[in-house]
Amino acid sequence: MSYVDGNGLAGALAEVFAVDLTAARGTCAGCGSVRPMAEARVYDHAPGLVARCPGCEAVLLRVVRTAERVFLDLRGLSCVELSLAEG
Repeated sequence: MSYVDGNGLAGALAEVFAVDLTAARGTCAGCGSVRPMAEARVYDHAPGLVARCPGCEAVLLRVVRTAERVFLDLRGLSCVELSLAEG
């Protein structure tokens, strides 16, 4: 099955978060690897987006958008690390 990199999440997540989560580092709950979310393998051939760990293929997150809601499942991430803007 084909996939795109984690940058494919940018548009869907920008609707929910005020920061660019593709630049954040996520810790995979499956294997413990810590990587930028942009390195995730994003499968977009379903009703939503599924991001998988490039190391162990565990599901990191799911995003499904309807006309009125966004459903976000982050249970595959044990931690998301964001850099604070200097100011």
